[in-house]
Amino acid sequence: MPHTDSTHHDDQIGHVVPVKFLVLICALLLFLTAVTVWVSRYDFTEINIAEMGIITALFVATVKATIVGLYFMHLRWDRPFIGFIFVGSILFVALFICIALTDSMAYQPTIIKGDTPKVTEAMDLLKH
Repeated sequence: MPHTDSTHHDDQIGHVVPVKFLVLICALLLFLTAVTVWVSRYDFTEINIAEMGIITALFVATVKATIVGLYFMHLRWDRPFIGFIFVGSILFVALFICIALTDSMAYQPTIIKGDTPKVTEAMDLLKH
């Protein structure tokens, strides 16, 4: 006969989420994926905002990661500290991206645009 301990509870299964809710979240994620694909095909240079494509794609990716973390990883129903760590990590990634963009904007004016004779001349100078 197996030994049973009345103080040990292995019958906890975590938070139960209705299947309809998970299907709704999945549909939302698929819609946001379609938005990302649509944004990648749209030419924002027509409205003089060339960087808008990457900004929109990063925003949609952040929203999707947050939805996955909150609902599929059950962070919405977990301890608040775990959610704080999740949000903090997203903010640190955003901070690192901003720092990298700041660094790249410092040398943007020195970049020679396009495949012109100046580019070929500069590449030849680098080879020697």
